[in-house]
Amino acid sequence: MKIGGTPYRTIWLSEDGTSVVIIDQTRLPHRFETVTLRTMEEAAQAILTMQVRGAPLIGVTAAFGVALAMQADPSDASLDHAIAFLARQRPTAVNLRWALEEMRHVLAPLSAGERSDAAYAHAARIADEDVATCKRIGENGLALIRDIAAKKIPGQPVNILTHCNAGWLACVDWGTATSPIYHAHDAGVALHVFVDETRPRNQGAALTAFELGAHGLPHTLVCDNAGGHLMQHGDVDIVIVGTDRVTAAGDVANKIGTYLKALAAKDTGVPFYVALPHSTIDWTLDDGFKIPIEERSADEVLKLAGRTAGGDVVTVDIAPEGCRAANPAFDVTPARLVTGLITERGVCAASHAGLLGLYPERRAVS
Repeated sequence: MKIGGTPYRTIWLSEDGTSVVIIDQTRLPHRFETVTLRTMEEAAQAILTMQVRGAPLIGVTAAFGVALAMQADPSDASLDHAIAFLARQRPTAVNLRWALEEMRHVLAPLSAGERSDAAYAHAARIADEDVATCKRIGENGLALIRDIAAKKIPGQPVNILTHCNAGWLACVDWGTATSPIYHAHDAGVALHVFVDETRPRNQGAALTAFELGAHGLPHTLVCDNAGGHLMQHGDVDIVIVGTDRVTAAGDVANKIGTYLKALAAKDTGVPFYVALPHSTIDWTLDDGFKIPIEERSADEVLKLAGRTAGGDVVTVDIAPEGCRAANPAFDVTPARLVTGLITERGVCAASHAGLLGLYPERRAVS
């Protein structure tokens, strides 16, 4: 995707061939800055502090983190330590574990002398595959949007509601939930997107609105509690969100507040779709309520960052001094509330049967 007319991915190898460059998403939307990661520990810190975020991008960053570790020390002990250390940074997104196991599978059989080059090559392959996967998710989701557009009055836009950021900033390119939106817009379908602000980190306001605006897509930022009202009044045609983990039974863990959108959509008859790559499916779990839910710092709830009229970016307190806050980062939407899953292989029901219909090879191992 493009920023200021320049094409960007969210992560890339620097010119020195070993360090890794990321877009620092904690600075957006007020500042566009990049950060260079030179060690495995710096990659882990970028994941933990959400300089990179979004399940697919977390996985790719972790893969490059392993490559950085192998460049410094390609021993068995270093490989085991890197994988274990990186895995601890974010517990909910299954892509992190998936990418690390991919790296272990490739690197463990190799000699120490072969591991560094192989690690960089495989991390780059995972990144490229994420781009291709997200592009296919968009192509498959485009049909859903076209079907809605065909029933609208000519010239009337399809109104889509999003939650959090499942855009290209959450992946390497294209995004998951936004990929069908970008494909539809680029194909000439009239669209309008309602963007949930997505408290407490405001990823909708800071990231989704930023990238939709950069792509020239009409959008309106709304507070998180407005979604049900908009659906009741017929202002939303479809909800599309991303996910950090989907169980084999179709339960969905996503940014806190997703469950409430799904309830409102069910009550008002608005289709509720979840877009995801295969790496987000946790085939080891059937029950979504067994997914570990990350509890993040209370400061994310008690403070807000913003830009002053003078252009300075500052953080302010929004609650009384001494106030306590809880900050569960995700919630679980049961499969019964999900209209369908949009994957790189097609659209399916949120169920064992639906997922196995798209991924029949899993029958032998699930």
